[in-house]
Amino acid sequence: MNRRVVVTGVGLVTPLATGTEKTWKALCEGKSGIAPITRFDTSDFSVKIAAEVKDFQSDDFLDKKVAKHLELFAQYAVAAAGMALDDADFSVNDSNAENVGVITGCGLGGLPTIEKYHSVMLERGPKRITPFLSPW
Repeated sequence: MNRRVVVTGVGLVTPLATGTEKTWKALCEGKSGIAPITRFDTSDFSVKIAAEVKDFQSDDFLDKKVAKHLELFAQYAVAAAGMALDDADFSVNDSNAENVGVITGCGLGGLPTIEKYHSVMLERGPKRITPFLSPW
């Protein structure tokens, strides 16, 4: 029998805050998530601001070993999904695990790692590229 259960929950990782309550509070207070770029040197760029996620701590949502192998954008997705499950009061257990799945999409993520391993390949060859690299 095919059964479909839709989980209606909210999980947010945003430039305003991580978590629904903190994000909603920041929105209501009229705060902006836009600030100076901190993730890379902007000296050669005319644009110096962005909407970066600032307060995300992967340790709050993922085991350190798991987080080490996930790009930051994927860590955000896992955290948001976990918060949405909590918000919906839904838990994965032995009785439903085989029927639970997640579909996510991303236009483009992991650019810092792609850039890093492009340089590694040019300087040290393709055998030095991590098997975890997935440029798509």
